[in-house]
Amino acid sequence: MPARHSRIVERALTRLKLRQLRLLVAVGRTGNIQAAARELNVSQPAATKMIKDLELDFEVRLFDRTNRGVVPTIYGEALIRHGKLIFAQISNAAQELDDLTEGTSGRVVVGTLLAASSHLLPMAIARVLAKRPNVMIKVVEGTNEVLMPALRAGEIDLVVGRLPAHRHRQELDQIALYEEEITLLVGSIHPLANAAELTFDDMRDFGWILPPIETTLRRQVDRYFLDEEQYHPPVTVESVSYLTNRALLAEGSLIGLMPAHVPARDVAQGLLCRLPFRLPFGAGPVGVSYRGKERLSPAGLVLLDALREVAGSL
Repeated sequence: MPARHSRIVERALTRLKLRQLRLLVAVGRTGNIQAAARELNVSQPAATKMIKDLELDFEVRLFDRTNRGVVPTIYGEALIRHGKLIFAQISNAAQELDDLTEGTSGRVVVGTLLAASSHLLPMAIARVLAKRPNVMIKVVEGTNEVLMPALRAGEIDLVVGRLPAHRHRQELDQIALYEEEITLLVGSIHPLANAAELTFDDMRDFGWILPPIETTLRRQVDRYFLDEEQYHPPVTVESVSYLTNRALLAEGSLIGLMPAHVPARDVAQGLLCRLPFRLPFGAGPVGVSYRGKERLSPAGLVLLDALREVAGSL
């Protein structure tokens, strides 16, 4: 182990205080040492000294001063991220001890994207609860841009859905469970609902329900629209809420796109119709992301196993 690394680790183990990390996180969030000091009920000089002590112990500059306050350096951002993870782990430990005391046998927080919300995750949760009825499971919906930072920070244990682009894979373990295609959908009263075949020109006059602009799928859609003579839909709704999209499609004037498994039940019941048009993009793996098995609680490991089992049957 390099001498500098050993020296910093020794200082952290013997001198680092959680109060310093709380201040560090608060300064990073507020961009203001005085505001962070008030939050922790310490004086500004004391807060400034705590930051200086951290910089001396870690041998880096943690913040740059600007006319608007302070901004974390790359070293500050890294230490803030690890500080958040430490506090999340403490919170998880306290929650797990409380759950065990109450007899609930553990807790797991799982983030879900649209691709996993209709079949994969509900079936996996049902499987877990059949084996461990006292496990507490919290489900958080969102996009990768929201869920992945929460996963890295330890606020979420697993994220289930279409696996993210490369920018979200650093520091995470990922398992691909199955391949999913993107399908085009309309309501049963839509003018295109009973079409035997379609070209893209047949869809130009209709509005679209699209995923948010920050998602990989939306970027693929936008590139495709540009290739189609720089097409711009007359109406656009951005939504990843299946209930909202389902109601909008049933109204009959919009075209939606989503992972094929998601609307399967509504298609079978005749509420929605798949359009006979195959998109040249969007197919990709649905899977699970997590911070490593060693960081999963027993309940998290049980859910991970259930997700694999269910995926094998889809």
